[in-house]
Amino acid sequence: MQVTSDFQGRCREALNDPQIRRNFRFAMDGLMSKRRASLGDEDEREGLRARCAAIRANALARLPDLLEQLERNCTENGIRVHWAETVQEANRIVLDIVRGHHARRLIKGKSMVSEEMGLNHFLEGQGIECLESDLGEYIVQLAGETPSHIIAPAIHKNRQEVAELFRRKFPDIPFQEDPEALARSARRILREKFEQAEIGLSGVNFAVAETGTLCLVENEGNGRMCTTVPPVHIAVTGIEKVVERLGDIPPLLDLLVRSATGQHISTYFNMISSPRREGERDGPREVHLLLLDNGRSRIHRDAQLIDTLRCIRCGACMNHCPVYGRIGGHAYGSTIPGPIGSVVEPQKEGLARFGELPTASTLCGACAEVCPVRIPR
Repeated sequence: MQVTSDFQGRCREALNDPQIRRNFRFAMDGLMSKRRASLGDEDEREGLRARCAAIRANALARLPDLLEQLERNCTENGIRVHWAETVQEANRIVLDIVRGHHARRLIKGKSMVSEEMGLNHFLEGQGIECLESDLGEYIVQLAGETPSHIIAPAIHKNRQEVAELFRRKFPDIPFQEDPEALARSARRILREKFEQAEIGLSGVNFAVAETGTLCLVENEGNGRMCTTVPPVHIAVTGIEKVVERLGDIPPLLDLLVRSATGQHISTYFNMISSPRREGERDGPREVHLLLLDNGRSRIHRDAQLIDTLRCIRCGACMNHCPVYGRIGGHAYGSTIPGPIGSVVEPQKEGLARFGELPTASTLCGACAEVCPVRIPR
């Protein structure tokens, strides 16, 4: 099969950009050192990794049954469940919900599945305003780019570049390079949008089959605003994100945030089990869960690939990959870059498009050494 991507050309472009390389080196060094500091106890670390790998392996072994249980319990809780085999079908489902409420504005929390769907571009083509509220996602949206990292979407930009972007887009705001001041400016702009949006959309970190609970991990509070302020909340996720029991969540959360950012706990952890109930003062009046396949069931049937579905999207493999650290996420040209993306994206999107990505490897095994759920290299 002929490979048609321009992966090598994008790699050369990234390697010839000294600013990109400096930005990534600075960011990767910081993330690696924070993870090391938070997971310094080897016995604790390896015990957690073994436990989390077993939790995810169990969920994948029982995936069809757990998905049915999740749908049943979500439905009993008042959450409306939708199934999509393809991204085109998923986009149509979202559009139908938006149009069903005569909505013109949608505000989003960070969601890699929505990136996979190309949801922003699709909705904007239908005349729907679609605004990112995560600061990193907001920055790349302003720049007309895609995320370059699954945890830190704008990790490829330094503060001077962000300040210049804000100067061009918002000339009435005084020019400043202080990160806290830039964040305050973004919050002021976004706060009005939270109040105006008729629909809020988020991703899902874990979906608990036992209780029909959607778990969302974040640090900025924007995700919570997207799920509670608008009258309708749509959660989109891949079918592999289900876990069996609520008791599976604490070890997964513990290892996710320490592997991703070196924190011992995330700033916000949201558990959504229903829309607003009688007598409650806030929360959405409707909650929709969209479960996307898009090749995942095919990967699930492959004995050599099924372990890749364990991924909890922490980004640790990217942070430690010598290839990713030099070329950055945009060089891959895929929704999920880095080591995990190099394996998953060709399976979902086809070898003709991403067949070169598996060559982005030094065979050093760093990705497997740091993976919190022990996905083999």
